[in-house]
Amino acid sequence: MAKEEIRLLEEITLNAWPALQTVLMDGWVVRFAKGYTRRANSVNPLYPSSQPLKRKIEACERLYFARGLKSVFKITPASLPSELDAVLAGSGYGREGRTGVQTMNLENWSRDRDRGVELYSDFAADWHGAYCVMNGIAPEHHGTVGQLLALQFQDKRLAVLRREGQVAACGLGVKQDRFLGIFDIVVNPRQRRQGCGNAIVEALLAWGKQEGARTAYLQVTAENEPARQLYACLGFREEYQYWYRVRQAG
Repeated sequence: MAKEEIRLLEEITLNAWPALQTVLMDGWVVRFAKGYTRRANSVNPLYPSSQPLKRKIEACERLYFARGLKSVFKITPASLPSELDAVLAGSGYGREGRTGVQTMNLENWSRDRDRGVELYSDFAADWHGAYCVMNGIAPEHHGTVGQLLALQFQDKRLAVLRREGQVAACGLGVKQDRFLGIFDIVVNPRQRRQGCGNAIVEALLAWGKQEGARTAYLQVTAENEPARQLYACLGFREEYQYWYRVRQAG
């Protein structure tokens, strides 16, 4: 994937998963969300800049330190400047969270949606509760999840699959223009290997295509082999990888 296309997809992803606060710093997008998720609490070096690199890194570190957070930089093949990853590595930043970004062409995709999957356009209490618990989100961040969902300006759907009155799986789909983002598919451990995750993803894909999306995208960690197999069977293919450079606060 060309660097221009990577940068576009990164922009779409930032919009799909907003932060509570965003600071623009000479081509870098610096985001904060009370420490909930690295994607909402990291520096995204997307565009060319003119300031000295060391000075910019130190300025970002001060911003995160002031909030009691780790300094985190998200690195992609399109990050600018190109030497940033090596400079951070040489400054004591460890590499974490290697993740593949995958896409799928929706124009030729056609499968019936599992009607057992319910889609909500706004906040759903049991979706929120199940999402937080099954993702292992710390209680102090449960409120932040709701805040971030409320900030999304694009069309979205919260997907829920219930079995015997309990949430078996859930996930989130966010549509912007021709892109559909699939986020945080999670299945109740007692319901795994029963097609629940597949049903959630297919329901979101069907909704997105119906609403005019032509390209679906998602992010999956390198070590999550079950999810990678599921997405490969659905037709997703990896375009590039990103990772985080992380330094502890203080």
